[in-house]
Amino acid sequence: MAVVFELVVNFGSDPGAAREAARGPLTSTVLRAGARHVACHPPLLNTRGPYAELSLIPVAVGYGVSLDRDLPRLRLSAAELSELGHGLYAVLRRLDGYVAAAVGWDPEWQLDTAGLAAEWSEELADGSLDGHVVRESLRDELGLGDSYVPFRPGYLWVPYRGETRPNFGG
Repeated sequence: MAVVFELVVNFGSDPGAAREAARGPLTSTVLRAGARHVACHPPLLNTRGPYAELSLIPVAVGYGVSLDRDLPRLRLSAAELSELGHGLYAVLRRLDGYVAAAVGWDPEWQLDTAGLAAEWSEELADGSLDGHVVRESLRDELGLGDSYVPFRPGYLWVPYRGETRPNFGG
């Protein structure tokens, strides 16, 4: 089973916006992690689920990621992973037309807004979903608390605090 450090973006029922993002701001992405420059795999687009989903995965950071093939995994400290995460959020700031997004270890569960409202309402209200980004028009529908602040025009988030553990294990 793979464990992936990534940016995942829910484009709702607009696969065209997801395709445009995959061709535009996400191509040839290289991010900093301490003294390293970490490339990202080409964006992955999935339009077969309940919403169009786009993923951007840094190369050789996760565990068992098939895209990495036989590449040796980068051993990153918590600070380096955090810098990489902040870099992925900087990429997200250049995108538009999405519903929700998150960065981290397998953060896909944070993208289904209907599921979040049903199962994570307390966390949405108290702001404990660190790094969760959502379209501002969903504030009332999701019951977002005061911890959600502007991310970029039209979007709110709970600011990303970074990673607390290195990726050395696994």
